[in-house]
Amino acid sequence: MTWSKLKQNLESFLCPALNGRVEYRATSYRYLPDKAGHCYIAVDKKNVFNMSDTSLIRWYQTELEIKNDSDIQIPINDEEIEVVRKDTKGIVPEDRLVVIARSRKKSEYAKELLSAQSSLSKSDFIVIANKFLSISIEESIESNDILLNILALVDRRVGKKRILNMTEKMKLKHPIVQYFYELRLSTF
Repeated sequence: MTWSKLKQNLESFLCPALNGRVEYRATSYRYLPDKAGHCYIAVDKKNVFNMSDTSLIRWYQTELEIKNDSDIQIPINDEEIEVVRKDTKGIVPEDRLVVIARSRKKSEYAKELLSAQSSLSKSDFIVIANKFLSISIEESIESNDILLNILALVDRRVGKKRILNMTEKMKLKHPIVQYFYELRLSTF
């Protein structure tokens, strides 16, 4: 599918409140075939999400950087605490169980974030955008792929009730996904 057709299809799925505010853009170099172009998403005429360089959104370099980020709040449930209790055979104080469970969950989260970040490029944008157009909206929302999440969040098929019910899930997503979630919340 050509870029213009792909862009037209993606923009046809934008929720009405974001129509005109969110734009999909691409640059390419016609006379330099070895130089890759760039795809990016603009909000209110500002490049917010460039697939190769995200200057406005926190982009992590290491797993340790993610673990030490105080802005990331990882919710822990009772089952996760119980797993830690069984692993430690009950000899660890209760307050430390929460710390250990949160640390384990943050490690998993950090690995997922770095993996998702590393998969973004122009060719991936086109492949993922085509995938988005061919799969269900539920699959896009539940995916670990950053771009699928973003495309789903600005989609008109995702209603107010579903957006409001995603609050806890969004805490575990990449900051760029959280940005688009907040953008979508602001339309209600």
